[in-house]
Amino acid sequence: MMYVLGLQGSPRAKGNTNFLLDGLLDDLKEKGADTQKIHVRRLRVEPCIGCGYCEEKGICVFADDDMAARIYSMLRRADVVILAGPVYFYNFPAHIKAVIDRTQALWSRKYRLDLEDPGRPWRKGLLLSVGATRGKNLFDGMKLTARYFFDAVGADYTDSIVYRRIEAPGDLTNHPGVADDIQSCAANLDSLLARKKILFACRENACRSQMAAGFARHLAGGRIDALSAGSTPAPAVNPMMQEAMGEKGLDMVHLSPRSIDDVLSGIRPDMIVTMGCGEQCPYIPGVSHVDWDLPDPAGQSMDVMRQVRDEIEHRVRQLIDNQDGSGSLLKENS
Repeated sequence: MMYVLGLQGSPRAKGNTNFLLDGLLDDLKEKGADTQKIHVRRLRVEPCIGCGYCEEKGICVFADDDMAARIYSMLRRADVVILAGPVYFYNFPAHIKAVIDRTQALWSRKYRLDLEDPGRPWRKGLLLSVGATRGKNLFDGMKLTARYFFDAVGADYTDSIVYRRIEAPGDLTNHPGVADDIQSCAANLDSLLARKKILFACRENACRSQMAAGFARHLAGGRIDALSAGSTPAPAVNPMMQEAMGEKGLDMVHLSPRSIDDVLSGIRPDMIVTMGCGEQCPYIPGVSHVDWDLPDPAGQSMDVMRQVRDEIEHRVRQLIDNQDGSGSLLKENS
């Protein structure tokens, strides 16, 4: 389902920013979205030191804080990223500004290493903010910062909800128009909620199913909600797979294998595409099932990895072509 990541950047755990973010997340959850809120102040995030390491290597020099362990992968998985925070000196508070600055590593992968995040063409970014004064330019700094943040994480800056003269706890609770603003903002995401859900599955979710989902997200993410999972997930994705997809210009770094049970606990897919893993892969009565029966390239040569990658790309393109104008899946494609 549509995964929405809300970054709650206010130092106040139950302040006006949190109230606004909760309202939007609750609305989207009621529509069927998978939502997650992160209180940024509770994270351990090293501030960017401008060392240039990410521009050369594509990864941040800080490899053991919460940004590296959790947030990068959440940003890459997200269909929608919500950046929420009150105005502090015409910008975001320090804790969430540290997270924003650390997305320079993702910016570098795109603009220095020429790697495209498969989710970039359709991911949405939303800004939520409140400020104490009534100044005309109160949110200008935040909006500029948000625009560059969303570009770095591969999201289209789609909408914003901001309110002036909000300072004391509870000020926003009875503010006129909040519910309407939230509903209008959520309605802009209806097209993502309506996408056909296709689960690409294999044993470890480290290679074949990740490549299939990556191609599907890149080529038809606005029409297909491409998920991937494994019956026995590996600890990490296959680095040779990442290299092979990088040759196609697609960035598969910061992905994490997921279990089939975890994915199916929240959704009923419209189609399941398995990679040839036999009885270990799921069968759901009434759900279209296709088995591509592809060889497992793990532990093989890079040439084998490339051959499987190219075959997966070909089959994903066929799968997309087998949709009619309304976006419904026409037939199984083996």
